[in-house]
Amino acid sequence: MSEVEDDIAIETLILPLDQWHRARGGRMVEFAGYWMPVQYEGIMAEHEWTRSSAGLFDVSHMGQLFVSGEGVEAALEAVLPIDLATLKPFGPRYSMLLDEYGGILDDLMVTRWNSGFYLVVNGATKWDDIAHLRENLPDEVNLMHMEDNALLALQGPKAAEALARVTEGEWPLADLKFMKGGQFKIGGVDAWISRSGYTGEDGFEIAIPAEEAAKVAELICAQPEVKPIGLGARDSLRLEAGLPLYGHDLSPDHSPVDADLLFAVNKRRRSEGGFIGAERVLRDLAQGTPQKRVGLALEGRQAAREGAEVYAGDQKVGVLTSGGFSPTLGHPVAMAYVDQAHCADGTALEVDVRGKRLPARVAPMPFVPHRYYR
Repeated sequence: MSEVEDDIAIETLILPLDQWHRARGGRMVEFAGYWMPVQYEGIMAEHEWTRSSAGLFDVSHMGQLFVSGEGVEAALEAVLPIDLATLKPFGPRYSMLLDEYGGILDDLMVTRWNSGFYLVVNGATKWDDIAHLRENLPDEVNLMHMEDNALLALQGPKAAEALARVTEGEWPLADLKFMKGGQFKIGGVDAWISRSGYTGEDGFEIAIPAEEAAKVAELICAQPEVKPIGLGARDSLRLEAGLPLYGHDLSPDHSPVDADLLFAVNKRRRSEGGFIGAERVLRDLAQGTPQKRVGLALEGRQAAREGAEVYAGDQKVGVLTSGGFSPTLGHPVAMAYVDQAHCADGTALEVDVRGKRLPARVAPMPFVPHRYYR
């Protein structure tokens, strides 16, 4: 690779709302290959605002894909461990891409649209995901990368009343329950809206044309309940909600079984297999796994971070994959892969942080109860 090609390869990309974020004081950092706002007022303040009111997140770095064509349902079932026969129209569902050894390549959302399936994949892995899908889907199936779309997430207990004020549709926005979606207009702009998100709060994800992103974001943030929120609070919120982050809590080293995400492998697929990576997943189901992803509640106020080792006495029994201070609970929490013998709720463990052992206990997740609108 030449120096010019290398410079192009590592260039940090700009999202449609880049200038909008900067104009509102967003502190921009490189994340998943894009410049994105990590915070505006401060992570703690933004976290608490989202918990009590409504926060608008820009998640346009995520990959939006549309898969259609002859035999698309069977083709997708050969790639994903999902039972598409049970997937009702316009109802998103969590799923995964697995490699041939059953390791997790990405987690994603799948929605049945009228003529195909809408997938939302992680920003850091979307190009690899697209390549993986193209390689494993037959020629009759079309894969469209919806590069001209932006994606926003409005999250928090007042998200519904704020969004309803600026939204028009064939039915009221309030009729949408958790993991349901539909077509609406926001300020005259066509929008796909689903009642979903990654904070544990009630909220919505909003797909719109990229060229209209600033208009829609401005309209939503003009509502008194809403403030723009950065990546920092998004991470602390999803950690409190016990939601794994790809590249940290999920990776090809782990299968859906030891990641404690077996709900993503539908019942029929657990018995029939027939998807990429099924051999390992079915074996893990039958034989168990050496470790499991668990939650940890730490004593004191010092947070432990990814990579910290977990001990039971003198024995190392696990490693943290995510960790931080919980503003809602007032103490640190973490996720870790821990040996099965030490996974039971309430098990006393210790986490090594720069040579200091911090007391911890295995705790059920979510750490903060979900408040989805069901």
